[in-house]
Amino acid sequence: MRILSIDSATEAATCSVIEDDKLLGEITFNYKKQHSVILMTIIDNLLKNINKTINDIDGFVVSKGPGSFTGLRIGMATIKGLSQGTNKPFVNISSLDALAYNLAYTDGIICPILNALRGNVYTALYSFNNNKLERLTDYMVISLEELLSLLKEKNTSVTFIGDGVPLFKDSIKLSIPNVKFAPTSLNLVKASALAELGLEKLLEGEYDDLYTSAPIYIRKSQAEREYEKRTGKDIND
Repeated sequence: MRILSIDSATEAATCSVIEDDKLLGEITFNYKKQHSVILMTIIDNLLKNINKTINDIDGFVVSKGPGSFTGLRIGMATIKGLSQGTNKPFVNISSLDALAYNLAYTDGIICPILNALRGNVYTALYSFNNNKLERLTDYMVISLEELLSLLKEKNTSVTFIGDGVPLFKDSIKLSIPNVKFAPTSLNLVKASALAELGLEKLLEGEYDDLYTSAPIYIRKSQAEREYEKRTGKDIND
């Protein structure tokens, strides 16, 4: 099964194509580029370089977040459009799941952290058991201090990964002894990891719906928070 996957949940944008257990190609940009400008370009470039067209793709995978609200909407809209236009199925996978999968077979707790601004991170805790990635908690947006307190209670080894690591590495080292960190090259969400996780679902016939599938936001957007602060009203009321 040939799968095209994309992630645009963070500042980086990435696209890959896998064919069963073979990675055919992957492109990642992490330098001040707007996802709306480059995403379709890197998809087109990747397909051309592996001598495939969009009609050669059997299914699609997209990151559902958490992450940048705008980036998530762009990625989801792109994959939904490709899925509908080719009449091929798609699934969405959490960007946190994909980051944790970068550390397959790591002992102890795997803790992906994505920068959620103002000292907060998007995170969930994972472990590898019986050759399977297992999520131990809900997806969270939490202050670094709260996360470190939670991890101290676990009394086991912890490996951090994600774009939050460079920002908080020193604070983490001071708080948790014997902590480990993923190599820098793994701190970005890999479209190929999304593809592997999504392939499992697609092979099992588990598809997402064009009309109901939506990103994981976890928290309200800045615009919604500012509206509620200004009016004193919950925007969902």
